[in-house]
Amino acid sequence: MTGKVRNGMALVRPPGHHSMHNAANGFCVFNNVAIAARYAKQKYGVQRVLIVDWDIHHGQGVQYCFEDDPSVLYFSWHRYEHQKFWPHLRDSDYDIVGKEKGAGFNINVPWNKLGMENGDYLSVFCHVLLPVAYEFCPDLVLVCAGFDSAIGDPEGEMCATPDVFAHLTHLLMNLAGGKLCAVLEGGYNLTSLVQSVCQTVQTLLGDPVPRPASLKSPCISALESLQCVRSAHKAYWSCLKHAADLPTSTISTKRIKLGEGEETTEKGGEEEKDAEEKVWPEPPKHVTPPVCAALVLPDDVACPEGCERFSFSEDLDPLLASKLRESFLRDTDDSTAFITVSSLIALTEKMEKNEICSGLALVPDVTKAMTSIVQHVTTVLSNRVLVVCVGDGNVPSHITEDRETLVVQVGSAQTEEQSCKYYIRVCLKKGCSDTSGFTQAVFGLLLPLGYEYDPSLVVLVRMPDSGVSDSLWQQLIGLLQSFALGHTLVVLQEEEKALIGLTASSLLGNPAASLKQLQAPLTEDMEAIERLRHRLQADWKFLQTTAPQTQRSDEH
Repeated sequence: MTGKVRNGMALVRPPGHHSMHNAANGFCVFNNVAIAARYAKQKYGVQRVLIVDWDIHHGQGVQYCFEDDPSVLYFSWHRYEHQKFWPHLRDSDYDIVGKEKGAGFNINVPWNKLGMENGDYLSVFCHVLLPVAYEFCPDLVLVCAGFDSAIGDPEGEMCATPDVFAHLTHLLMNLAGGKLCAVLEGGYNLTSLVQSVCQTVQTLLGDPVPRPASLKSPCISALESLQCVRSAHKAYWSCLKHAADLPTSTISTKRIKLGEGEETTEKGGEEEKDAEEKVWPEPPKHVTPPVCAALVLPDDVACPEGCERFSFSEDLDPLLASKLRESFLRDTDDSTAFITVSSLIALTEKMEKNEICSGLALVPDVTKAMTSIVQHVTTVLSNRVLVVCVGDGNVPSHITEDRETLVVQVGSAQTEEQSCKYYIRVCLKKGCSDTSGFTQAVFGLLLPLGYEYDPSLVVLVRMPDSGVSDSLWQQLIGLLQSFALGHTLVVLQEEEKALIGLTASSLLGNPAASLKQLQAPLTEDMEAIERLRHRLQADWKFLQTTAPQTQRSDEH
Protein backbone atom coordinates (compact mmCIF):
# COMPACT_ATOMS: atom_id res chain seq x y z
CA MET A 1 0.00 0.00 0.00
CA THR A 2 3.00 2.30 0.45
CA GLY A 3 4.25 1.61 -3.07
CA LYS A 4 7.47 -0.08 -1.96
CA VAL A 5 6.49 -3.32 -3.70
CA ARG A 6 4.01 -3.93 -6.52
CA ASN A 7 2.67 -7.34 -5.53
CA GLY A 8 3.55 -10.35 -3.44
CA MET A 9 2.86 -13.85 -2.22
CA ALA A 10 2.69 -14.93 1.42
CA LEU A 11 3.62 -18.58 2.03
CA VAL A 12 1.95 -18.78 5.43
CA ARG A 13 1.03 -21.66 7.67
CA PRO A 14 -1.46 -22.45 9.05
CA PRO A 15 -3.97 -21.48 6.34
CA GLY A 16 -6.77 -19.14 7.29
CA HIS A 17 -9.88 -18.90 5.16
CA HIS A 18 -12.05 -21.25 7.28
CA SER A 19 -11.34 -19.48 10.57
CA MET A 20 -14.12 -17.35 12.06
CA HIS A 21 -13.99 -14.50 14.53
CA ASN A 22 -14.96 -16.77 17.45
CA ALA A 23 -13.69 -20.20 16.37
CA ALA A 24 -10.83 -21.94 14.64
CA ASN A 25 -11.95 -24.24 11.86
CA GLY A 26 -10.60 -26.50 9.13
CA PHE A 27 -6.93 -26.35 10.25
CA CYS A 28 -7.22 -22.54 10.30
CA VAL A 29 -6.53 -20.43 13.39
CA PHE A 30 -6.23 -16.85 12.16
CA ASN A 31 -8.06 -15.75 9.04
CA ASN A 32 -5.01 -14.27 7.33
CA VAL A 33 -6.77 -12.71 4.34
CA ALA A 34 -9.70 -11.31 6.35
CA ILE A 35 -7.27 -9.73 8.81
CA ALA A 36 -5.23 -8.25 5.94
CA ALA A 37 -8.36 -6.76 4.37
CA ARG A 38 -9.46 -5.19 7.65
CA TYR A 39 -5.95 -3.87 8.29
CA ALA A 40 -5.71 -2.29 4.84
CA LYS A 41 -9.04 -0.55 5.35
CA GLN A 42 -8.16 0.76 8.81
CA LYS A 43 -4.48 1.60 8.29
CA TYR A 44 -4.50 2.88 4.71
CA GLY A 45 -8.09 3.93 4.15
CA VAL A 46 -8.69 1.36 1.41
CA GLN A 47 -12.24 1.79 0.15
CA ARG A 48 -12.81 -1.48 -1.73
CA VAL A 49 -11.13 -4.88 -1.41
CA LEU A 50 -11.56 -7.83 -3.77
CA ILE A 51 -10.93 -11.27 -2.27
CA VAL A 52 -10.61 -14.14 -4.76
CA ASP A 53 -10.68 -17.61 -3.21
CA TRP A 54 -9.63 -20.35 -5.64
CA ASP A 55 -9.05 -22.95 -2.93
CA ILE A 56 -11.17 -26.08 -3.49
CA HIS A 57 -12.91 -25.68 -0.12
CA HIS A 58 -15.35 -22.88 0.54
CA GLY A 59 -13.78 -20.19 2.71
CA GLN A 60 -16.83 -19.73 4.89
CA GLY A 61 -14.79 -17.80 7.45
CA VAL A 62 -14.09 -15.04 4.94
CA GLN A 63 -17.71 -15.07 3.77
CA TYR A 64 -19.13 -14.70 7.28
CA CYS A 65 -16.66 -11.91 8.07
CA PHE A 66 -17.80 -9.69 5.18
CA GLU A 67 -21.28 -10.92 4.18
CA ASP A 68 -22.92 -7.61 5.13
CA ASP A 69 -20.04 -5.38 4.01
CA PRO A 70 -20.32 -3.76 0.54
CA SER A 71 -16.70 -2.60 0.68
CA VAL A 72 -15.43 -6.18 0.31
CA LEU A 73 -16.29 -8.33 -2.70
CA TYR A 74 -15.73 -12.01 -1.92
CA PHE A 75 -15.56 -14.52 -4.77
CA SER A 76 -15.13 -18.23 -4.13
CA TRP A 77 -15.32 -21.34 -6.24
CA HIS A 78 -15.32 -24.60 -4.38
CA ARG A 79 -16.13 -28.28 -4.57
CA TYR A 80 -19.71 -28.55 -3.36
CA GLU A 81 -21.52 -31.53 -4.91
CA HIS A 82 -24.86 -30.19 -3.71
CA GLN A 83 -23.66 -29.84 -0.10
CA LYS A 84 -22.11 -33.31 -0.04
CA PHE A 85 -18.53 -32.01 0.28
CA TRP A 86 -17.00 -30.38 3.36
CA PRO A 87 -17.86 -27.99 4.98
CA HIS A 88 -21.36 -29.23 3.98
CA LEU A 89 -22.91 -25.77 4.26
CA ARG A 90 -26.08 -24.53 2.63
CA ASP A 91 -24.35 -21.14 2.80
CA SER A 92 -21.85 -22.28 0.17
CA ASP A 93 -24.38 -22.44 -2.66
CA TYR A 94 -24.75 -19.99 -5.56
CA ASP A 95 -27.81 -18.19 -4.18
CA ILE A 96 -26.08 -17.03 -0.99
CA VAL A 97 -25.21 -13.54 -2.19
CA GLY A 98 -24.60 -11.60 1.03
CA LYS A 99 -26.82 -9.84 3.53
CA GLU A 100 -28.32 -6.37 3.90
CA LYS A 101 -25.97 -3.78 2.40
CA GLY A 102 -23.62 -6.58 1.41
CA ALA A 103 -26.15 -8.26 -0.87
CA GLY A 104 -24.47 -8.99 -4.19
CA PHE A 105 -20.96 -8.77 -2.76
CA ASN A 106 -20.66 -12.48 -1.98
CA ILE A 107 -20.23 -14.70 -5.05
CA ASN A 108 -20.19 -18.47 -4.63
CA VAL A 109 -19.48 -20.74 -7.59
CA PRO A 110 -20.22 -24.31 -6.49
CA TRP A 111 -18.56 -27.15 -8.39
CA ASN A 112 -21.09 -29.98 -8.37
CA LYS A 113 -18.93 -32.42 -10.31
CA LEU A 114 -15.38 -33.68 -9.96
CA GLY A 115 -12.70 -33.25 -12.58
CA MET A 116 -13.12 -29.56 -13.45
CA GLU A 117 -10.48 -28.45 -15.94
CA ASN A 118 -8.65 -25.33 -17.10
CA GLY A 119 -11.48 -24.29 -19.41
CA ASP A 120 -14.02 -24.41 -16.59
CA TYR A 121 -11.89 -22.15 -14.40
CA LEU A 122 -11.13 -19.64 -17.16
CA SER A 123 -14.75 -19.52 -18.30
CA VAL A 124 -15.92 -18.49 -14.83
CA PHE A 125 -13.23 -15.81 -14.69
CA CYS A 126 -14.29 -14.37 -18.06
CA HIS A 127 -18.05 -14.50 -17.60
CA VAL A 128 -18.43 -13.78 -13.87
CA LEU A 129 -15.40 -12.63 -11.89
CA LEU A 130 -13.68 -10.20 -14.26
CA PRO A 131 -16.76 -8.19 -15.36
CA VAL A 132 -17.95 -7.89 -11.76
CA ALA A 133 -14.46 -7.08 -10.44
CA TYR A 134 -13.96 -4.30 -12.98
CA GLU A 135 -17.37 -2.85 -12.16
CA PHE A 136 -16.47 -3.02 -8.45
CA CYS A 137 -13.03 -1.43 -9.07
CA PRO A 138 -11.03 -2.58 -6.03
CA ASP A 139 -8.17 -0.68 -4.42
CA LEU A 140 -6.56 -3.96 -3.32
CA VAL A 141 -6.79 -7.58 -4.49
CA LEU A 142 -6.18 -10.45 -2.07
CA VAL A 143 -6.17 -14.07 -3.20
CA CYS A 144 -6.89 -17.06 -0.99
CA ALA A 145 -4.47 -19.11 -3.04
CA GLY A 146 -5.33 -22.70 -2.30
CA PHE A 147 -3.85 -25.16 -4.76
CA ASP A 148 -5.95 -28.15 -3.76
CA SER A 149 -7.97 -27.06 -6.78
CA ALA A 150 -5.13 -28.31 -9.01
CA ILE A 151 -4.81 -31.72 -10.64
CA GLY A 152 -3.64 -34.63 -8.51
CA ASP A 153 -4.84 -33.20 -5.21
CA PRO A 154 -6.54 -35.89 -3.08
CA GLU A 155 -8.94 -33.37 -1.55
CA GLY A 156 -9.99 -31.47 -4.64
CA GLU A 157 -10.01 -34.27 -7.23
CA MET A 158 -10.00 -31.67 -10.00
CA CYS A 159 -8.07 -31.74 -13.28
CA ALA A 160 -6.86 -28.14 -13.72
CA THR A 161 -3.15 -28.13 -14.53
CA PRO A 162 -0.69 -25.88 -12.64
CA ASP A 163 -0.17 -23.51 -15.57
CA VAL A 164 -3.76 -22.28 -15.30
CA PHE A 165 -2.82 -20.45 -12.10
CA ALA A 166 -0.41 -18.31 -14.10
CA HIS A 167 -3.41 -17.19 -16.17
CA LEU A 168 -5.69 -16.62 -13.19
CA THR A 169 -2.99 -14.51 -11.55
CA HIS A 170 -2.25 -12.54 -14.71
CA LEU A 171 -5.92 -11.70 -15.29
CA LEU A 172 -6.08 -10.08 -11.84
CA MET A 173 -2.84 -8.09 -12.08
CA ASN A 174 -4.22 -4.97 -13.77
CA LEU A 175 -6.87 -4.44 -11.11
CA ALA A 176 -6.14 -2.07 -8.23
CA GLY A 177 -3.09 -0.62 -9.97
CA GLY A 178 -1.38 -3.99 -9.63
CA LYS A 179 -1.73 -4.18 -5.83
CA LEU A 180 -2.21 -7.93 -5.49
CA CYS A 181 -1.19 -10.35 -2.76
CA ALA A 182 -1.66 -14.11 -3.01
CA VAL A 183 -1.84 -15.88 0.36
CA LEU A 184 -1.28 -19.63 0.52
CA GLU A 185 -4.20 -21.75 1.70
CA GLY A 186 -4.63 -25.48 0.95
CA GLY A 187 -2.72 -27.91 -1.27
CA TYR A 188 -2.03 -31.56 -0.49
CA ASN A 189 -0.24 -32.98 -3.53
CA LEU A 190 3.34 -31.80 -3.16
CA THR A 191 4.07 -32.03 -6.88
CA SER A 192 1.13 -29.97 -8.15
CA LEU A 193 1.41 -27.64 -5.14
CA VAL A 194 5.02 -26.75 -5.92
CA GLN A 195 4.31 -26.36 -9.63
CA SER A 196 1.24 -24.18 -9.03
CA VAL A 197 3.01 -21.91 -6.56
CA CYS A 198 5.91 -21.48 -8.99
CA GLN A 199 3.52 -20.58 -11.82
CA THR A 200 1.87 -17.97 -9.59
CA VAL A 201 5.13 -16.43 -8.35
CA GLN A 202 6.71 -16.28 -11.80
CA THR A 203 3.65 -14.47 -13.12
CA LEU A 204 3.76 -11.98 -10.25
CA LEU A 205 7.41 -11.38 -11.19
CA GLY A 206 6.33 -10.43 -14.71
CA ASP A 207 7.33 -13.52 -16.66
CA PRO A 208 5.22 -14.23 -19.78
CA VAL A 209 2.37 -16.63 -19.04
CA PRO A 210 2.57 -20.00 -20.81
CA ARG A 211 0.07 -21.00 -23.46
CA PRO A 212 -2.71 -22.84 -21.60
CA ALA A 213 -2.39 -26.62 -21.68
CA SER A 214 -5.21 -29.01 -22.56
CA LEU A 215 -7.80 -26.27 -22.94
CA LYS A 216 -11.26 -27.72 -23.51
CA SER A 217 -14.61 -25.97 -23.57
CA PRO A 218 -16.44 -25.79 -20.22
CA CYS A 219 -18.34 -28.92 -19.23
CA ILE A 220 -22.10 -29.04 -18.77
CA SER A 221 -21.95 -28.99 -14.98
CA ALA A 222 -19.65 -25.96 -15.01
CA LEU A 223 -22.04 -24.18 -17.38
CA GLU A 224 -24.93 -24.95 -15.04
CA SER A 225 -23.06 -23.40 -12.11
CA LEU A 226 -22.08 -20.45 -14.29
CA GLN A 227 -25.68 -19.88 -15.35
CA CYS A 228 -26.95 -20.12 -11.77
CA VAL A 229 -24.37 -17.65 -10.43
CA ARG A 230 -24.98 -15.10 -13.19
CA SER A 231 -28.72 -15.36 -12.64
CA ALA A 232 -28.42 -14.96 -8.87
CA HIS A 233 -26.37 -11.77 -9.26
CA LYS A 234 -28.10 -10.12 -12.21
CA ALA A 235 -30.07 -7.90 -9.85
CA TYR A 236 -26.88 -6.51 -8.26
CA TRP A 237 -24.42 -5.94 -11.12
CA SER A 238 -25.15 -4.04 -14.31
CA CYS A 239 -22.67 -6.21 -16.24
CA LEU A 240 -24.89 -9.24 -15.52
CA LYS A 241 -28.22 -7.52 -16.05
CA HIS A 242 -28.92 -9.45 -19.24
CA ALA A 243 -27.85 -12.84 -17.88
CA ALA A 244 -30.14 -15.79 -18.46
CA ASP A 245 -32.54 -16.98 -15.79
CA LEU A 246 -31.99 -20.13 -13.76
CA PRO A 247 -32.01 -23.44 -15.66
CA THR A 248 -35.56 -24.64 -16.22
CA SER A 249 -34.76 -28.34 -15.87
CA THR A 250 -33.18 -30.29 -13.03
CA ILE A 251 -29.45 -29.73 -12.60
CA SER A 252 -27.64 -32.63 -14.26
CA THR A 253 -25.60 -33.51 -11.18
CA LYS A 254 -28.46 -33.49 -8.68
CA ARG A 255 -28.32 -36.48 -6.39
CA ILE A 256 -30.22 -39.54 -7.54
CA LYS A 257 -31.61 -41.99 -4.99
CA LEU A 258 -30.14 -45.51 -5.08
CA GLY A 259 -32.10 -46.81 -2.16
CA GLU A 260 -33.57 -45.70 1.09
CA GLY A 261 -31.28 -43.13 2.66
CA GLU A 262 -28.62 -43.59 -0.02
CA GLU A 263 -27.69 -40.84 -2.46
CA THR A 264 -24.94 -40.22 -4.94
CA THR A 265 -23.92 -37.91 -7.75
CA GLU A 266 -23.03 -38.76 -11.32
CA LYS A 267 -19.35 -39.38 -11.91
CA GLY A 268 -17.44 -39.99 -15.09
CA GLY A 269 -14.94 -42.81 -15.35
CA GLU A 270 -11.99 -40.41 -15.28
CA GLU A 271 -13.23 -38.90 -12.02
CA GLU A 272 -13.26 -42.29 -10.29
CA LYS A 273 -9.53 -42.62 -10.82
CA ASP A 274 -7.53 -41.97 -7.66
CA ALA A 275 -6.31 -38.37 -7.66
CA GLU A 276 -2.82 -39.49 -6.67
CA GLU A 277 -2.64 -41.69 -9.80
CA LYS A 278 -3.31 -38.86 -12.22
CA VAL A 279 -0.45 -37.92 -14.49
CA TRP A 280 0.03 -34.53 -16.10
CA PRO A 281 2.85 -32.95 -18.08
CA GLU A 282 5.48 -30.81 -16.44
CA PRO A 283 4.39 -27.16 -16.78
CA PRO A 284 6.30 -25.35 -19.51
CA LYS A 285 9.24 -23.34 -18.26
CA HIS A 286 8.83 -19.59 -18.20
CA VAL A 287 11.48 -18.36 -20.63
CA THR A 288 11.67 -14.59 -20.67
CA PRO A 289 13.05 -13.30 -23.99
CA PRO A 290 16.23 -11.17 -23.84
CA VAL A 291 14.24 -8.17 -25.12
CA CYS A 292 10.96 -7.37 -23.41
CA ALA A 293 9.70 -4.75 -25.86
CA ALA A 294 11.11 -3.67 -29.24
CA LEU A 295 9.86 -0.55 -31.03
CA VAL A 296 9.81 0.31 -34.73
CA LEU A 297 9.92 4.12 -34.71
CA PRO A 298 10.91 6.98 -37.00
CA ASP A 299 14.40 8.31 -36.30
CA ASP A 300 13.05 11.54 -34.83
CA VAL A 301 10.94 9.76 -32.18
CA ALA A 302 12.61 8.88 -28.88
CA CYS A 303 12.51 5.31 -27.63
CA PRO A 304 11.08 4.99 -24.07
CA GLU A 305 13.30 3.73 -21.27
CA GLY A 306 13.32 -0.05 -20.93
CA CYS A 307 12.56 -0.65 -24.62
CA GLU A 308 14.88 -1.28 -27.56
CA ARG A 309 14.67 0.41 -30.94
CA PHE A 310 14.27 -2.09 -33.77
CA SER A 311 14.95 -1.39 -37.44
CA PHE A 312 15.11 -3.12 -40.82
CA SER A 313 17.85 -5.71 -41.05
CA GLU A 314 19.70 -6.28 -44.30
CA ASP A 315 19.79 -10.02 -43.61
CA LEU A 316 16.08 -10.28 -44.36
CA ASP A 317 15.39 -13.16 -46.75
CA PRO A 318 16.04 -11.83 -50.32
CA LEU A 319 12.90 -13.45 -51.75
CA LEU A 320 10.76 -11.95 -49.01
CA ALA A 321 12.41 -8.56 -49.47
CA SER A 322 11.65 -8.75 -53.18
CA LYS A 323 7.97 -9.50 -52.52
CA LEU A 324 7.71 -6.64 -50.05
CA ARG A 325 9.40 -4.25 -52.43
CA GLU A 326 6.98 -5.27 -55.18
CA SER A 327 4.01 -4.64 -52.89
CA PHE A 328 5.08 -1.26 -51.58
CA LEU A 329 7.01 0.25 -54.46
CA ARG A 330 4.62 -0.68 -57.24
CA ASP A 331 3.00 2.75 -57.59
CA THR A 332 5.30 5.11 -55.74
CA ASP A 333 8.86 5.18 -54.54
CA ASP A 334 7.76 4.70 -50.95
CA SER A 335 11.01 3.49 -49.47
CA THR A 336 9.90 4.54 -45.96
CA ALA A 337 6.91 2.19 -46.10
CA PHE A 338 9.15 -0.60 -47.37
CA ILE A 339 11.65 -0.16 -44.54
CA THR A 340 8.87 0.02 -41.93
CA VAL A 341 7.12 -3.13 -43.13
CA SER A 342 10.43 -4.96 -43.53
CA SER A 343 11.23 -4.07 -39.93
CA LEU A 344 7.84 -5.36 -38.81
CA ILE A 345 8.35 -8.66 -40.62
CA ALA A 346 11.81 -9.08 -39.11
CA LEU A 347 10.35 -8.23 -35.70
CA THR A 348 7.69 -10.96 -35.96
CA GLU A 349 10.39 -13.49 -36.82
CA LYS A 350 12.37 -12.49 -33.72
CA MET A 351 9.18 -12.87 -31.65
CA GLU A 352 8.54 -16.30 -33.18
CA LYS A 353 12.03 -17.35 -32.03
CA ASN A 354 11.23 -15.89 -28.57
CA GLU A 355 14.13 -13.45 -28.84
CA ILE A 356 11.69 -10.56 -28.37
CA CYS A 357 8.52 -10.70 -26.29
CA SER A 358 6.42 -7.81 -27.60
CA GLY A 359 6.60 -4.95 -30.05
CA LEU A 360 5.19 -1.58 -31.04
CA ALA A 361 5.27 0.09 -34.43
CA LEU A 362 4.41 3.59 -35.62
CA VAL A 363 3.37 3.23 -39.27
CA PRO A 364 1.95 5.41 -42.07
CA ASP A 365 -0.94 3.02 -42.74
CA VAL A 366 -2.14 0.62 -40.03
CA THR A 367 -4.27 -1.45 -42.44
CA LYS A 368 -1.36 -2.10 -44.83
CA ALA A 369 0.96 -2.93 -41.97
CA MET A 370 -1.58 -5.28 -40.39
CA THR A 371 -2.16 -7.07 -43.70
CA SER A 372 1.57 -7.57 -44.31
CA ILE A 373 2.16 -8.92 -40.81
CA VAL A 374 -0.73 -11.38 -41.02
CA GLN A 375 0.22 -12.65 -44.47
CA HIS A 376 3.80 -13.27 -43.40
CA VAL A 377 3.02 -14.92 -40.07
CA THR A 378 0.33 -17.23 -41.45
CA THR A 379 2.07 -18.23 -44.70
CA VAL A 380 5.79 -18.17 -43.91
CA LEU A 381 5.78 -18.94 -40.19
CA SER A 382 2.59 -21.06 -40.35
CA ASN A 383 1.29 -19.56 -37.14
CA ARG A 384 -2.17 -18.46 -36.05
CA VAL A 385 -2.82 -14.79 -35.43
CA LEU A 386 -5.40 -12.98 -33.33
CA VAL A 387 -5.97 -9.48 -34.71
CA VAL A 388 -7.77 -7.01 -32.46
CA CYS A 389 -8.85 -3.81 -34.21
CA VAL A 390 -9.88 -0.93 -31.98
CA GLY A 391 -12.04 1.57 -33.85
CA ASP A 392 -13.65 1.79 -37.25
CA GLY A 393 -11.53 1.19 -40.30
CA ASN A 394 -11.10 -1.14 -43.21
CA VAL A 395 -10.14 -4.74 -42.48
CA PRO A 396 -9.45 -6.68 -45.71
CA SER A 397 -11.76 -9.69 -45.79
CA HIS A 398 -9.21 -11.96 -47.44
CA ILE A 399 -6.94 -12.12 -44.39
CA THR A 400 -9.36 -14.47 -42.60
CA GLU A 401 -10.01 -16.80 -45.53
CA ASP A 402 -7.36 -19.34 -44.55
CA ARG A 403 -8.76 -19.66 -40.99
CA GLU A 404 -5.29 -18.97 -39.63
CA THR A 405 -6.38 -15.48 -38.60
CA LEU A 406 -9.15 -14.46 -36.22
CA VAL A 407 -10.13 -10.78 -36.37
CA VAL A 408 -12.16 -9.09 -33.64
CA GLN A 409 -13.03 -5.45 -34.36
CA VAL A 410 -14.76 -3.09 -31.93
CA GLY A 411 -16.23 0.14 -33.27
CA SER A 412 -19.43 2.06 -33.86
CA ALA A 413 -20.02 1.94 -37.61
CA GLN A 414 -22.64 -0.48 -38.86
CA THR A 415 -21.42 -2.20 -42.02
CA GLU A 416 -22.99 -4.50 -44.56
CA GLU A 417 -20.33 -7.09 -43.84
CA GLN A 418 -21.72 -9.47 -41.22
CA SER A 419 -19.67 -11.17 -38.55
CA CYS A 420 -18.60 -14.68 -39.43
CA LYS A 421 -16.56 -17.26 -37.56
CA TYR A 422 -13.19 -15.63 -38.22
CA TYR A 423 -14.20 -11.99 -38.57
CA ILE A 424 -16.19 -10.72 -35.60
CA ARG A 425 -17.34 -7.12 -35.50
CA VAL A 426 -18.72 -5.65 -32.29
CA CYS A 427 -20.76 -2.48 -32.84
CA LEU A 428 -21.23 -0.17 -29.85
CA LYS A 429 -23.49 2.87 -30.01
CA LYS A 430 -20.75 5.22 -28.77
CA GLY A 431 -17.92 3.15 -30.17
CA CYS A 432 -14.71 2.61 -28.24
CA SER A 433 -15.21 5.78 -26.20
CA ASP A 434 -17.80 3.90 -24.12
CA THR A 435 -15.61 2.22 -21.51
CA SER A 436 -18.42 0.16 -19.97
CA GLY A 437 -19.60 -1.24 -23.29
CA PHE A 438 -16.03 -1.91 -24.44
CA THR A 439 -15.16 -3.88 -21.29
CA GLN A 440 -18.30 -5.97 -21.74
CA ALA A 441 -17.13 -6.85 -25.24
CA VAL A 442 -13.66 -7.72 -23.93
CA PHE A 443 -14.82 -10.05 -21.14
CA GLY A 444 -17.87 -11.52 -22.85
CA LEU A 445 -16.36 -12.00 -26.32
CA LEU A 446 -12.69 -11.18 -26.83
CA LEU A 447 -11.07 -13.03 -23.92
CA PRO A 448 -13.09 -16.26 -24.34
CA LEU A 449 -12.43 -16.20 -28.09
CA GLY A 450 -8.73 -15.65 -27.52
CA TYR A 451 -8.44 -18.56 -25.12
CA GLU A 452 -10.31 -20.92 -27.41
CA TYR A 453 -8.38 -19.82 -30.52
CA ASP A 454 -4.97 -19.97 -28.77
CA PRO A 455 -2.95 -17.80 -31.19
CA SER A 456 0.82 -17.71 -31.63
CA LEU A 457 0.78 -13.92 -32.07
CA VAL A 458 -1.57 -11.10 -31.09
CA VAL A 459 -1.68 -8.02 -33.32
CA LEU A 460 -3.40 -5.05 -31.70
CA VAL A 461 -4.32 -2.33 -34.20
CA ARG A 462 -5.48 1.10 -33.09
CA MET A 463 -7.47 2.63 -35.93
CA PRO A 464 -7.32 6.43 -36.45
CA ASP A 465 -9.72 8.38 -34.21
CA SER A 466 -10.71 5.29 -32.25
CA GLY A 467 -11.74 7.33 -29.21
CA VAL A 468 -10.57 4.73 -26.69
CA SER A 469 -9.32 6.19 -23.40
CA ASP A 470 -5.70 5.85 -22.33
CA SER A 471 -6.53 3.73 -19.27
CA LEU A 472 -8.77 1.37 -21.26
CA TRP A 473 -6.07 1.05 -23.92
CA GLN A 474 -3.54 0.02 -21.29
CA GLN A 475 -5.96 -2.43 -19.70
CA LEU A 476 -6.58 -4.04 -23.08
CA ILE A 477 -2.86 -4.49 -23.75
CA GLY A 478 -2.38 -6.12 -20.35
CA LEU A 479 -5.26 -8.55 -20.83
CA LEU A 480 -4.16 -9.53 -24.34
CA GLN A 481 -0.76 -10.55 -22.98
CA SER A 482 -2.56 -13.60 -21.56
CA PHE A 483 -2.19 -15.13 -25.02
CA ALA A 484 0.67 -16.29 -27.24
CA LEU A 485 3.37 -16.26 -24.53
CA GLY A 486 2.87 -12.50 -24.32
CA HIS A 487 3.84 -12.01 -27.98
CA THR A 488 1.79 -8.88 -28.68
CA LEU A 489 2.54 -6.50 -31.54
CA VAL A 490 0.84 -3.10 -31.28
CA VAL A 491 0.39 -1.09 -34.49
CA LEU A 492 -0.27 2.66 -34.25
CA GLN A 493 -0.84 5.31 -36.90
CA GLU A 494 2.19 7.62 -37.16
CA GLU A 495 0.14 10.57 -35.85
CA GLU A 496 -0.32 8.75 -32.50
CA LYS A 497 3.13 9.60 -31.12
CA ALA A 498 1.62 10.66 -27.80
CA LEU A 499 0.59 7.05 -27.12
CA ILE A 500 4.06 5.55 -27.38
CA GLY A 501 4.97 6.02 -23.71
CA LEU A 502 1.86 4.53 -22.13
CA THR A 503 1.70 1.71 -24.71
CA ALA A 504 5.33 0.79 -24.07
CA SER A 505 4.70 0.91 -20.32
CA SER A 506 1.97 -1.72 -20.63
CA LEU A 507 4.09 -3.91 -22.91
CA LEU A 508 6.82 -3.80 -20.26
CA GLY A 509 4.35 -5.24 -17.75
CA ASN A 510 3.57 -2.15 -15.71
CA PRO A 511 0.04 -2.11 -14.24
CA ALA A 512 -2.58 -0.18 -16.16
CA ALA A 513 -4.35 2.82 -14.72
CA SER A 514 -7.68 2.09 -13.05
CA LEU A 515 -10.87 2.46 -15.08
CA LYS A 516 -12.67 3.78 -11.97
CA GLN A 517 -16.06 2.35 -11.04
CA LEU A 518 -17.84 1.61 -14.29
CA GLN A 519 -21.25 2.98 -15.14
CA ALA A 520 -23.97 0.69 -16.42
CA PRO A 521 -23.39 -0.12 -20.11
CA LEU A 522 -26.03 1.02 -22.58
CA THR A 523 -28.93 -1.40 -22.87
CA GLU A 524 -28.68 -1.54 -26.66
CA ASP A 525 -24.98 -2.37 -26.44
CA MET A 526 -25.58 -5.20 -23.97
CA GLU A 527 -28.35 -6.58 -26.15
CA ALA A 528 -26.14 -6.39 -29.24
CA ILE A 529 -23.28 -8.19 -27.47
CA GLU A 530 -25.66 -10.88 -26.21
CA ARG A 531 -27.13 -11.42 -29.68
CA LEU A 532 -23.65 -11.73 -31.15
CA ARG A 533 -22.52 -14.11 -28.43
CA HIS A 534 -25.58 -16.32 -28.93
CA ARG A 535 -24.99 -16.42 -32.67
CA LEU A 536 -21.31 -17.27 -32.36
CA GLN A 537 -21.42 -19.80 -29.53
CA ALA A 538 -22.24 -22.68 -31.88
CA ASP A 539 -18.72 -22.24 -33.32
CA TRP A 540 -16.98 -20.89 -30.21
CA LYS A 541 -17.86 -22.94 -27.12
CA PHE A 542 -16.06 -20.61 -24.69
CA LEU A 543 -18.78 -18.03 -25.36
CA GLN A 544 -21.39 -20.22 -23.68
CA THR A 545 -22.86 -19.00 -20.40
CA THR A 546 -25.82 -21.38 -20.18
CA ALA A 547 -26.03 -25.15 -20.15
CA PRO A 548 -27.76 -27.14 -22.87
CA GLN A 549 -30.60 -28.91 -21.12
CA THR A 550 -30.29 -32.24 -22.92
CA GLN A 551 -26.62 -33.14 -22.50
CA ARG A 552 -25.11 -35.26 -19.76
CA SER A 553 -22.96 -33.69 -17.06
CA ASP A 554 -19.98 -35.99 -17.74
CA GLU A 555 -19.53 -34.68 -21.29
CA HIS A 556 -16.45 -32.52 -21.65
